[in-house]
Amino acid sequence: MKEPTPSSRVLRIPALTRVEGETALHLRIHDGTVLESRLAIYEPPRFFEAFLRGRGHTEPPDLTSRICGICPVAYQMSACRAIEDACGVTVGGQLAALRRLLYCGEWIESQTLHIHLLHAPDFLGHDDVIGLSRAHREHVERGLRLKQAGNAVVELLGGRAIHPVNVRLGGFHRTPTRGELRPLAERLRTALDDAWDTVRWVAGFDFPDAECDADLFALTETDTYAIESGTPTVLLFDEPFAPRSFPLRDFCDHVTEVQVPHSTALHSRLDGRRHLTGSLARWAISGHLLSPTALDAARQAGLGDPPTPPGAAGPRLGAVCRNPYRSILIRAVEVLYAVEEALSIIDAYEPPPQPYVEVPARAGTGHGATEAPRGLLYHRYALDEGGRITDARLVPPTAQNQGAIEEDLRRIVQAGVDRGEDSEAELTRLCERAVRNHDPCISCSAHFLDLDIEQTPERGGHTVQTSATGPSRSGGRWSPGRGSGAPPAG
Repeated sequence: MKEPTPSSRVLRIPALTRVEGETALHLRIHDGTVLESRLAIYEPPRFFEAFLRGRGHTEPPDLTSRICGICPVAYQMSACRAIEDACGVTVGGQLAALRRLLYCGEWIESQTLHIHLLHAPDFLGHDDVIGLSRAHREHVERGLRLKQAGNAVVELLGGRAIHPVNVRLGGFHRTPTRGELRPLAERLRTALDDAWDTVRWVAGFDFPDAECDADLFALTETDTYAIESGTPTVLLFDEPFAPRSFPLRDFCDHVTEVQVPHSTALHSRLDGRRHLTGSLARWAISGHLLSPTALDAARQAGLGDPPTPPGAAGPRLGAVCRNPYRSILIRAVEVLYAVEEALSIIDAYEPPPQPYVEVPARAGTGHGATEAPRGLLYHRYALDEGGRITDARLVPPTAQNQGAIEEDLRRIVQAGVDRGEDSEAELTRLCERAVRNHDPCISCSAHFLDLDIEQTPERGGHTVQTSATGPSRSGGRWSPGRGSGAPPAG
C-alpha cells in the first residue's frame, strides 16, 4: 500500500481586523503539524527614539504621546517618570493622585474599547461591532457610555481626550478645582453601574480551554494595584508561585530586544525566556491588591481569587489564570476597579498649591515604567548637562508580547487542526481570535482582512486562494494589496 504523501500548507493573512494597527500572520502547517507562526508587523518604522535625541528634557511627554492615540497617557506618564528620575525629582501628594486619576481615565476608555468593540464579537458570533450592535444594541451602547466616561476624565485633566496637552514634567500646566471634578464624579457613578453590568455580561461568554506558556511580567506596588508606577516583577511559568522583582534601573539587563526578519517591530525576551505582560500578568502578580469591590466582581464572574504572594498579608488563595480567552474578563474587572479608584481619588482631592514641581535639567540617566492597558511600558532617557537627550529607549508592551502571541497562536491553531477545524474560514477565525485575545496595539487603526491559503501540489494538485474583506479604519494608510502574501522584511 502506498504511503500517503505528507502535505504542507502556508497560510498568509496580510492584515488582521479588530486590532490597533497593521500586522499580518504567516503560518506553515506540514502534515497536520503547525511548524511556524509569525506575527509580522509591517508598519514602517517610526523612529521616535532617534528623533528624541537632541530634544530638550521637557519635550518627551508631548512627543511620545503621539505614538498612540489609544494610550497617549501611558506614554506621557512613562516619559515623565523617566525624565524626573534622571533629574532627581519625585512627584507626590495630590499631583501624583491626579496622575493616577488621569491614567484611570485611559484604562476605562481603552479597555472598554477592546472589550465591547473589538473582542466581544468573537464570543458572540459576529464579524464586527456593527453586527454585534444589531443583535446586542444595549451592550454596545453601554460600552460607548463607559468609553465616553473615560474620555471625559482624560479630557478634563489632560485638556483633550486624545494626545492630552495639559501634562508636563512635574505635574500639570493647570490643576482642576473640586467644583470642576464634581460633575465628573456624577458621571463616574453611572459608569460604575455600567462597569458592573459589563463584568456580568462578559462572565456569560463561552471561554475555550487554552493556556499561555509564557512567564508573566508586570509592575508591582506594595499596597495598591500598580498602574502609574511600580517595580518590575516576573512570575515564571514552570516554577512554583514566587514572583521575583528587580530594580527598574536594571530593566535593560533583563529585557533584551532583537530584530527579526519578518517584522519591523523588535522582539523582546526576559532573561532569555518568552514573556507576557498585560491583564493576565497583572491579575496573577497583583490581583490580591485590587479593591474589595473588584475582587467581589471577579468572584461573581468566575475568576475566583487571585493568588497571594508568599509573605503578603492574608492567606494564600486562588490560582494563576493563564487562559488568554479569559483576559477579556480580567479587563472588565480592571475597568470596574479603575472607575471605583477614580471616584475615590476625586472624593479625597484637595487642589495642590502649585500645578507642578520644578524639574531642573541635569546630566543623568532616568528610568520610568507604567502599566498601559496592554501591559508594562518602559522608557529610558540619558541627558547631558544642559538637559538635552543623548539617548532614548522605549519598550512598549506589544513588542514584548510578540513572542508569546506567536506561540499562543501556534498552540491554538494546532488544537484546531487536531479537531479538524482546518478549512479556510475556520483557520482564519482561529488565527484572528488568538491574536485579539492579547489586544496588540500596533498603531491606532484596524484594517480589512485578506486570507490566502497556498496548498502544495502533493496534497491536492492545485492551489487554493480565498479572500475575505471587511471595513477599514486605516485612514488612508498604506496596507498590502490582496494576494500580496507575506509582508516585507523589517
